[in-house]
Amino acid sequence: MATYFNEMTTDGLAHDASADVREHYREFCGWLQRQPADVIERKRAEADLTFRRVGITFAVYGDDAGTERLIPFDTIPRIIPAAEWTQLQTGLVQRVKALNMFIHDIYHDQNIIKAGIIPAEQIYRNAQYRPEMQGINVASDIYAHIAGVDIVRAGQGEFYVLEDNLRVPSGVSYMLEDRKMMMRLFPELFARNRVAPVDHYPDLLLDNLRSVAPLGINDPTVVVMTPGMYNSAYFEHAFLAQQMGVELVEGKDLFVSDNTVFMRTTRGPKRVDVIYRRLDDDFLDPLAFRADSSLGVPGLLSVYRAGRVTLANAIGTGVADDKSIYPYVPDMIKFYLSEQPVLNNVPTYQCRKQEDLAYTLAKLPELVVKEVHGAGGYGMLVGPASTKAQIEDFRQRLLARPDGYIAQPTLALSACPTYVENGIAPRHIDLRPFVLSGKTISMVPGGLTRVALQEGSLVVNSSQGGGTKDTWILER
Repeated sequence: MATYFNEMTTDGLAHDASADVREHYREFCGWLQRQPADVIERKRAEADLTFRRVGITFAVYGDDAGTERLIPFDTIPRIIPAAEWTQLQTGLVQRVKALNMFIHDIYHDQNIIKAGIIPAEQIYRNAQYRPEMQGINVASDIYAHIAGVDIVRAGQGEFYVLEDNLRVPSGVSYMLEDRKMMMRLFPELFARNRVAPVDHYPDLLLDNLRSVAPLGINDPTVVVMTPGMYNSAYFEHAFLAQQMGVELVEGKDLFVSDNTVFMRTTRGPKRVDVIYRRLDDDFLDPLAFRADSSLGVPGLLSVYRAGRVTLANAIGTGVADDKSIYPYVPDMIKFYLSEQPVLNNVPTYQCRKQEDLAYTLAKLPELVVKEVHGAGGYGMLVGPASTKAQIEDFRQRLLARPDGYIAQPTLALSACPTYVENGIAPRHIDLRPFVLSGKTISMVPGGLTRVALQEGSLVVNSSQGGGTKDTWILER
């Protein structure tokens, strides 16, 4: 008997006909068992070919095998019933609302520090804290216009938030393309199952970005700003610009004049009001941040400070998605909203605290240890899956710089049946829904389900060999 929660069946087995299939999977499971293996294999090959032809790839930095790689796509969807999604959505809206209030507070009155809830040094020594933003008012007090919140389900089926991605969260294009592919390959499934749509996300995103334009701008010009075609998520940048019907620009396409941002066009300069930027703070403005950045726009910060352009997400938002701040999010919800958190954090040990460090060092083979500034599955130790040498190497890193790490228990992430080389087998998954904040907070029903394709692996990141699945939210 497996110890993890299986999304499809109640006994941990993958797709056995004798297994007790969960009610919301029954229609799909019955269909799957009627499909000849060669038909499914042909459809999977068609999906790979189409994704490659369309260019749905991502880059792996430092990968000797080549820069472009196809993200594996699995044709067995992750299905969530309506009632569960309602609970998730309520908790996500609550969480993102509190996070936006926290970022505004940090750059203004700092009430949460004065109340003694978060130590001041946790903010001011944070690499993502931007003193340049102190006292700056941003449109509608929204900092994280697009948030990607990573959700996992543990042993008994309870949901936890694993981390908050508030800087330049990626992956939404794969959510949309996975759905398009499933509808193309298996249209009959969507006739038999009431799956909530996600294809209106680009419209929702554009409406959201337009709603936070600078004061007095009634018909704002929105652009997507990319570091360029060599960025790992360039496909997504181009995809979203095309889907929203707005220009995809690089820093060299923009310039500042009269404290206004303009875009170079064949018809002359055109004012830009909202920039959905997909590059980090450091590279945005060489006059304010990294002087060697050729990706940004000189003078952009001064226009932003004057309230004459909106940046999504705001500069300095990263102070709230750092893993050293993550343990305080439930306290933020209570402090700003006077509510109990709907979604729980994973229990977290802050290695900068002496007692937490001692516990972590004693239990290293059992814990997951993460760098507070880490991302993409890099710079982390999964104790149960590591060798003695790897654990000892991490022990030395912890002792040298304890404040650079947090530790968490190794969760038995839920698993979903997945096509692998030798057939169908359970593989561990997570979920990244995308929450949009503007005049209102909105989201499409679903998200990006990432799957760890290696047997027993808990690391779902595409950079570490993970794949993706379509996520179905069943309508009532």
